[in-house]
Amino acid sequence: MIIYEPRGKALEYSPLAANLYRGCSHGCTYCYAPSATFKDRSLFHSEEFIQPRKDVLAQFEKDCCKFSGDPRECLFSFTTDPYQPIEIDNNLTRDALKIGLKYNIFPVILTKGGKLATRDFDILKKFKNRKFGATLTTDSDVESKEWEPGASLPCDRIESLEDAWTLGIFTFVSFEPVINPNAVFRLIDETHEFVDFYKVGKLNYHPLSKTIDWVRFRESVMEKLESLGKRYMIKKDLLKAS
Repeated sequence: MIIYEPRGKALEYSPLAANLYRGCSHGCTYCYAPSATFKDRSLFHSEEFIQPRKDVLAQFEKDCCKFSGDPRECLFSFTTDPYQPIEIDNNLTRDALKIGLKYNIFPVILTKGGKLATRDFDILKKFKNRKFGATLTTDSDVESKEWEPGASLPCDRIESLEDAWTLGIFTFVSFEPVINPNAVFRLIDETHEFVDFYKVGKLNYHPLSKTIDWVRFRESVMEKLESLGKRYMIKKDLLKAS
């Protein structure tokens, strides 16, 4: 089954999800997917492991038939990225969107792939309901390469958001994990004119998390977003932080 109903913390983010690939070459140092899928981290991010899931498009179409017309959002993706470099040759995400369009699913793209994703906006904009989002953790290229060595740079992701918004596609930013609170505020200033929604979540299971005043950050980011009239969601972990 490719389309599934997430459990636990993931359900907070999306009621349905689809992972088309196995593994991810972005190599984010904070990635939870290796532990969630019980895989060694170095293997999960390696070329030998990363590949399309078996019979993925055939199974995806079967699932789309089952979920046809379901009003719930379907996130691409939780445990991988739909626009990592392997997508350039495989076109799985593009083909899956074509299939989903036939069955009237509600695609939500979340990626660190940047401009690669804009290739498929011609399909995405045809859906009655659709969303495009980018994960932003920093506005520094140096910091990005340290934390997310295989992902596109922040400016590339920001450009993809603006391109989507220009086409009338609902846009959102995922500030999760927050690794640089000051960068979050700068990124809000840079993107609020073409981003419709913000999701904010704390860094977990990392020593840096203990150095951040999460209560102060939470209050400040809420005040910032409200002052700009922006819609947002604060993830439960950040809401509960003390």
